[in-house]
Amino acid sequence: MVQEMVPSYLKACKFRKELDDKTIKAYRIDLTQFWKFIGSKDPQKKEIEEYITELHKKYKQKTVKRKIATLKAFYNYLEEEEIIEENPFHKIKSKFKEDIVLPRVIPRKDIERILNYMYFNLKNNRTDAKCLRDIAIVETFFATGARVYEIANIMIQDVDLNTGIICFMGKGGKERYIQIGDRRIIALLKKYYKQNKSIIDETGYFFINQRGNRYTEQSMRNMLKRNVKQAGIERNITPHMFRHSFATYLIEEGVDISCVQQLLGHSSINTTQIYIHVATGKQAEILKHHHPRNKMKIVTYE
Repeated sequence: MVQEMVPSYLKACKFRKELDDKTIKAYRIDLTQFWKFIGSKDPQKKEIEEYITELHKKYKQKTVKRKIATLKAFYNYLEEEEIIEENPFHKIKSKFKEDIVLPRVIPRKDIERILNYMYFNLKNNRTDAKCLRDIAIVETFFATGARVYEIANIMIQDVDLNTGIICFMGKGGKERYIQIGDRRIIALLKKYYKQNKSIIDETGYFFINQRGNRYTEQSMRNMLKRNVKQAGIERNITPHMFRHSFATYLIEEGVDISCVQQLLGHSSINTTQIYIHVATGKQAEILKHHHPRNKMKIVTYE
């Protein structure tokens, strides 16, 4: 039975494909859901199509697409390992019409307000190591556009404090290097490291908590939420919104989309193109004020 091959497939995902634990967990959930619907039999085209129909009834298109992609990847594995002779997904066609969900971007004035509050707080609490660490994290959010779990898992050997280059381990175990361009932020990271050098060197993680352990993703979310509230901002702001803002504002400043793709670590430029939609407001403003037609003396006879 092909169901018995699920543990072997997940093991291959971890050690051969080097997928991260969150992706493997999602695969496990999707495959468990599939077999719960199918039962103990080896499904054929008809049963799989019935399952896909049920998915469309329960979930949004994006979720359905992901769950089907999990099944396709599993059956491709079975075919490659010659466990099955015929892959039923070769005969199944799925079309998706997804609504475009635009990334939520933090207004520039709110980013300024958060950082100004945190620096003011640091000025008045110079001996508080948490203040220095927290602002170093938030500056890294916006300076790199990295995912929160990537920042939480930065190791000391991943950071070159002389050049400001950080190596991030992204999805699928893919490495990418991002250089922080602002010397003030690099100086801040140096100061943070100097203050916590012995503990950081011992634990290996660059961002640590008060107990000397890795500063977790959830702790970073809670820290940001607390500072946003204390800065007097009512909107909900998450670490991932800094990633969206990083990409959107770079595109607004004229950075080529392929460059933004590399900075974000997207495997496909189609994923990055969503930020073009978000940046259209800036484009409209540019055309309104800088298009040469605006300076031409044209008699329209109206």
